[in-house]
Amino acid sequence: MQVAARLTRQIVAGEFPDGRAPSELEICQEFGVSRVVARETIKILASLDIVDVAQGRRVVVRPRDEWDYLSPQLLEWLPDELVEELLRELHGMRMLLEPELAAMAAGMVTEQTLARMREALDRMATLEDEPDRYLEVDQEFHMEICRAADNRILDRIMYSARWLGTASRRITNEDPAGRRRATADHTRIYAALAARDAAAARAAMQFHLRANYSALTGRDHPEAPA
Repeated sequence: MQVAARLTRQIVAGEFPDGRAPSELEICQEFGVSRVVARETIKILASLDIVDVAQGRRVVVRPRDEWDYLSPQLLEWLPDELVEELLRELHGMRMLLEPELAAMAAGMVTEQTLARMREALDRMATLEDEPDRYLEVDQEFHMEICRAADNRILDRIMYSARWLGTASRRITNEDPAGRRRATADHTRIYAALAARDAAAARAAMQFHLRANYSALTGRDHPEAPA
C-alpha cells in the first residue's frame, strides 16, 4: 500500500509524462521490494483504475477522468487541491440527486423511518460539541432519506459516495455554529417529510446543500438568490 501510494502521488505530479508507469522490475529496483510486492502494487493501482497492464505486461497510466474517485483509499493518496476539486464535484452531484430523493421520500416515508430520523435529530442536538460523532449521525440521517425513496440504484450511488461525503462533512461541520445550523436544516427537512410535503422537502434539502456549499468554499452558492 505504501508503494502504491508513492506511485499514485508520482503519477499525479506528472513524473511519467509518456503515460508509461513502472514495471514490476522497475518497482523492485526503485523501492527495494520483492517481485511479489511489486506485482501486488500494480494490482492495487489497477483496481483503482489508475493503471492498465497492457499486452506484454507493459503498465500504462489511465486517463485521470477514469480513476475510481469513490475509493477511500485513493482519496487518502491525492493532494489536497485535488480533493477540494472532488468535493466541489460531489456537491454538484448532491444538488442533482438529494433534493429529488427528499421529494420522493416525502411520498413514501414510513412512520418507522420518521422515528429513526427523529431520534437522529435528537442525537444531533446533543452532539453539537462532538464533531466526529455528529458527522456519523448526519450521514446516517441522509441515508435514511435515500432508503425511504426506495430506489436501489440511487441508494447504491449515494452509499458509494459516502467516503467523499464524510470528507465534505468534516469541513462543513468543522465550525460549532455550522453544526447548529445543520441541525436546524435537518429539522426543516424532517418536518417536510413528516408532513408528506414533497415540494417543501425538496426546498429544505436545497437550502441545506446551498449552505453546505458556502461552508465548503467560502462563497455563496451560484444558484442562491442575491
